[in-house]
Amino acid sequence: MSNQVSVVLVGCGAPLKSMGWYHATQLLCDDYDIPARLDFVVEPWFMSEAGKSSLGYDHFLRFKEQVEASNGVKFFASVEEVPPCQNDNTKRLAIISARTADNPSLFASCLGIGCHYIFLEKPGAPSLSQLEEMMTSAQKVGVKVFMGFNKNVSKYVAKTREYEMQNSGSNVTYVHNNNYEASPESLGECFERNAEGMLKNMAIHELALLVTYYGVTVENIASVEADMEFSSCKALTGPSGSVFTDFDKLKFAITTKEGRVISILADRCGGDDSLGIVTDPEGKELVRFSMPDKEDATAIENAKERIPGAMPYFYMQDPDYFTLKQRVAKSILDGTAPEGVATIDVAVETLRVAEHLTPILQKQLLK
Repeated sequence: MSNQVSVVLVGCGAPLKSMGWYHATQLLCDDYDIPARLDFVVEPWFMSEAGKSSLGYDHFLRFKEQVEASNGVKFFASVEEVPPCQNDNTKRLAIISARTADNPSLFASCLGIGCHYIFLEKPGAPSLSQLEEMMTSAQKVGVKVFMGFNKNVSKYVAKTREYEMQNSGSNVTYVHNNNYEASPESLGECFERNAEGMLKNMAIHELALLVTYYGVTVENIASVEADMEFSSCKALTGPSGSVFTDFDKLKFAITTKEGRVISILADRCGGDDSLGIVTDPEGKELVRFSMPDKEDATAIENAKERIPGAMPYFYMQDPDYFTLKQRVAKSILDGTAPEGVATIDVAVETLRVAEHLTPILQKQLLK
């Protein structure tokens, strides 16, 4: 058996901006100890006729030419063009990091070419019904599907949970900040590119934490309440000229039927960090853990040197995405379950929660 997993990256996107491109850079960099080899890249948009005249194509073309020449990676416009495995011992992993709306068809194509495993970026699909169909189709052919919920393996989350469990009666707030400019143009582009909405996109990571570690489901949510002073929902025009309505910042508390209270705060223009804040029953802060922390500073600076000019949040999440791919690849090779890595069943329940909460919170803010 090969000591490396063969990777098909589906959805490269724009260099410096897209998660698929960042997955590729980590896989191609020798400084990352990931037992996986990037063999193929599928990029349906930039390798289409329309994509060749779009913004960012020149950057993509330079990236494509560089990795073809230096690493022998082969690029295709469709999954169906990827050649079959030449060796029965090869373990093929598809990393799907395309636009959410394209994921169901790309997922089906990856099953069609015989990928043995799939790493699917959040939220997985535009709707719950589509993600459930994807899960069923993968189960039928015995394909294991991992999810790109990087915060499930984050150090600050582990520290937050440990502290909370040691302090009975305490509550936790998970904070997720992005670094977009607070302008209609910047946020309009963000709303269009992430048209599935904040709860299915940005805050989906925190919802996955609640599903994975706090047992939150649609059925056991007793109430949800938005922080009206902090939260904001806007209708903004995207680059295409279409109008998109979404939260630019949102804070809300979920109370479960067991009486557990967990809060989430997400801010598109709040900075680069993520936090776990533990408070006592009266709301007094006891401790906060952050990503990045002092221990992460060196890793972040090294990532900036290796991959200059990328969106800031890539550097903040660099250790987590490395850990995710490393654990997934190692688990594929040795047949064990990767610690902390979410699977598609967790994603299904997380998307159920997101779809349940979105109209409730919009109604609270837009009334």
